[in-house]
Amino acid sequence: MNRPANLTLNVNGATHVVSAGVDTPLLYLLRNDLALNGPKFGCGLGECGACTVLLDGIPTRSCVTTARVALGHEVTTLEGLGTRTALHPVQQAFILEQAAQCGYCLNGMIMTAKALLDRDPHPSDDTIRRELSRNLCRCGTHVEILRAVHRAAELLAARRGELEGERV
Repeated sequence: MNRPANLTLNVNGATHVVSAGVDTPLLYLLRNDLALNGPKFGCGLGECGACTVLLDGIPTRSCVTTARVALGHEVTTLEGLGTRTALHPVQQAFILEQAAQCGYCLNGMIMTAKALLDRDPHPSDDTIRRELSRNLCRCGTHVEILRAVHRAAELLAARRGELEGERV
C-alpha cells in the first residue's frame, strides 16, 4: 500500500521530511518535493541512467528505487557534489573537457564517474567504458566523457596531493 506518510530522507547531507507513500519513486521526491533537478526522468525503467543518484555511494537508478529503499541511507544528487562557485572535480572535468552536447545524460555520467573514482582513483579506459556503459548518451560525446573521467582522476589526485602537502 502506498498511503502518504511523513518520510525522513537523508539527501546531500541534510535531513528532509516529505509526505509520500513508501512506494513512491525516489526520483519524484527528489525533483518534486525537494526541487533537486540534477536527476532527470529519462526512460522510467532504470535503463538510461539519467536519474542516477548515489545511495550510500553506490550509483542507483532513482526512477525505479522507492522511498522505502532510500530510508535510512544517504542519498547524494548532482547538487550534493559541489556548488556553482566550488565545483566537485568531476563536475569541473566534464566542463573542461566539454563532455556534453544536450546534457541530458550528464547527471548519470557524472554520478557514476564519481562513484567509480571513489573506488578506483586511476581507472583504465576499459574500466571507465564498462562502468559507464549503462548510461546512455545519444549525442555521441563518449570520447569527451572518457577524457573527462581521466581529467577528473587527475584533478582528484592533485587535490589529494594538496591536502597531503598541507599536513606536512
